[in-house]
Amino acid sequence: MALVRSLLNMCLMHVFNRLRRRSLLGDVPVVVSLTTYGRRARLVHLAIESVARSPLRPSRMILWLDDCELVLRPPAALRRLVRRGLELRHCSDLGPHKKYFPYVEAEDRSVPLVTMDDDTIYPRRWLERLVAGRNGRENAIVCHRAREVRVRADGTLYPYAAWPPATSSVSWPYLFPIGVGGVLYPPEFLDALAFAGSAFTELAPRADDVWLHSVSLSSGVQSRLVDFFRDDDFLAIRGTGAGSLMSDNVARGGNDEQIVAVGTAELLARTSRSSTRE
Repeated sequence: MALVRSLLNMCLMHVFNRLRRRSLLGDVPVVVSLTTYGRRARLVHLAIESVARSPLRPSRMILWLDDCELVLRPPAALRRLVRRGLELRHCSDLGPHKKYFPYVEAEDRSVPLVTMDDDTIYPRRWLERLVAGRNGRENAIVCHRAREVRVRADGTLYPYAAWPPATSSVSWPYLFPIGVGGVLYPPEFLDALAFAGSAFTELAPRADDVWLHSVSLSSGVQSRLVDFFRDDDFLAIRGTGAGSLMSDNVARGGNDEQIVAVGTAELLARTSRSSTRE
């Protein structure tokens, strides 16, 4: 059933891309940012079209590419999106960190940044509900999907694969946002990312979620989960090789290595002690 839904939605997004003329952009003061590479560039328009269905549309939408040729000569589907407001921007190859770091390094950070993945068809009200999740918590990171960090009695962390899906009852700092569901980052956190710089290239080159969570812990910017959607509301785009990075980071323990490198356990213990004193 998930395969059928995914294929039907892919066909629908293809049709939207060929026929729609409505701008991708609107009046909501957020920037939506994503990246793609290789053969995924042939299908990334499907993810973008799924967001364009939203009743609320962002003030900017940026696709970061490390391939100059792709920026200069994008496929027809991307050219159609450029005419509707999509920005194609060149950047260095920073792996999954391309979706946010070129922006925080060089762009105006006065409005929230929303990141999305290139291999997912998002629910129609995805952006609307992320923005609504800021209500009363304008300085919080807001996410649609997360895991709960599990800590042993001696303070060490259970393996990442043993961290269960989080519910809205899980509070920061034990809430670990998952990028595939989309995440909204407030200006305060974007400033913290700019200050932290590019240390992720050594510590967590293939695990942007791990790095972003560690910066959240070190900067004190809290996260909250808005669980409006089920997991099967986020449909995989077939043919993108979706899950390859997840396989390396989860099944093969890549996340655990990078969690150790960024010092998540120590940051978590320090943050928890500080929260308790407050």
